Amino acid sequence: MHGTLTQHARCLYGDEYRPTPECGLEHGEHYFVEELTFADADSILAMLRELCPHVVDGCLPVWIRNLAYRLVLLQRPDEPALLREAAENLWMHDPDWDHVAEDLKKRAEALEAG
Repeated sequence: MHGTLTQHARCLYGDEYRPTPECGLEHGEHYFVEELTFADADSILAMLRELCPHVVDGCLPVWIRNLAYRLVLLQRPDEPALLREAAENLWMHDPDWDHVAEDLKKRAEALEAG
């Protein structure tokens, strides 16, 4: 088993900023998705921020990024900064979801307005 969600993602998808370590573990995507599904918000955010620090970069598939942000927002639904970060990711990577991104932005604004 990999030590962290980030390590597992790096082994499976690669890393734009550093070499992918050699690893003898099985790398079926379904194992990673299972680990992601039950990961805590801090672990998911650490993976996203280390492997995709500038939103437009990184080797994570778009659907993994979208799922990761969805899982984080389920755990932390009332954090405006995270809502905006998830919205930015949707705008950059999946125009079919622009309406969801706009809703996230509005939720963030409403939370800040009190």
